[in-house]
Amino acid sequence: MTMQVDRRADIHRQTRETDIQLSLVLDGSGSTAIDTGVGFMDHMLTLFAVHGMFDLEITAHGDTVVDDHHTVEDLGICLGQALKQALGDFSGICRYGHAYVPMDETLARVCIDVSNRPCLHYEVPVPDQKVGHFDTALAKEFFRAVSLHGGLTLHADLLHGENSHHILEAVFKAFGRSLSLAVSLHPSLRGQLSSKGTL
Repeated sequence: MTMQVDRRADIHRQTRETDIQLSLVLDGSGSTAIDTGVGFMDHMLTLFAVHGMFDLEITAHGDTVVDDHHTVEDLGICLGQALKQALGDFSGICRYGHAYVPMDETLARVCIDVSNRPCLHYEVPVPDQKVGHFDTALAKEFFRAVSLHGGLTLHADLLHGENSHHILEAVFKAFGRSLSLAVSLHPSLRGQLSSKGTL
């Protein structure tokens, strides 16, 4: 009989630019309580958690009077750190995950390897520089930070799409779905899934 591990993490990051509290439960139900000070990121992170079935709580205060860059990047840092903390040494996980997510006219694909080798491929051309008040270029900065601090090889591709909101929404949903598969526990796996014996 396998003992269920409590795969969760609590992160606090404070700098001169941001102050972020983040709690992540990998084996959750999609419960969220998110207030980042950046409304669009609240929406995207909620989609990520709901469609990945993660429990996610975030409170963030940042220098948004300048712009949203520092807050969005540091949210990625914190989520990556939480993911790595919750996974421990990566033992027992399926390691790979991918998802195709449609959003009306848009189709996005995200593929993940929880490899402990950070690498981001982000080919998501967004037609508009802004969605509401959100600078759409910051989405790439978020995923770069998650990848770097979470030890993820992460490929995000827009296969087609026209509406900027739909494009980013599909990518964040696909991120949640693919990560959920990648961190799921394999019933017959002991240790790390690697021919080298270690990640």
